Order: sequence, then structure tokens, then C-alpha cells
Amino acid sequence: TESKGIPNNKYNSKNYDSLRIVVKKGKKAIISQYAQEQGKSINGLVNELLEDKIPQLKVLKENRTE
Repeated sequence: TESKGIPNNKYNSKNYDSLRIVVKKGKKAIISQYAQEQGKSINGLVNELLEDKIPQLKVLKENRTE
């Protein structure tokens, strides 16, 4: 069985889409540091920023029942 906290690939592939972004060398460290200062992961930060900019994503988040 999976340990708590270890991602379940089958669950993730069923419930999440995956995106890959590419940034210039050096930017990842800046983004990572900023996210950490905000108490977020890079993924959490990117999701938050996208939800702030794209109204449809905000609606999806508000209607989510988890």
C-alpha cells in the first residue's frame, strides 16, 4: 500500500492534468525562493497566479467539492 504523503500516480493521473513550463536559467531559483517566502510550493504558487488571472479557473476552484 502507499504511504501517506507519497503521491498516488493512478489517482493523480485520473484527477489532475500535468503542465510543464520552461524558464530561463536562474529564474527557477528566484521563483522557488519567492514561493517559499509565500509559504507555497512552486506548483501552488503557479496555480494561485493562474486562478487569479483566468476567471474560469476561479469558478472551477470555488465549485470544487473536496
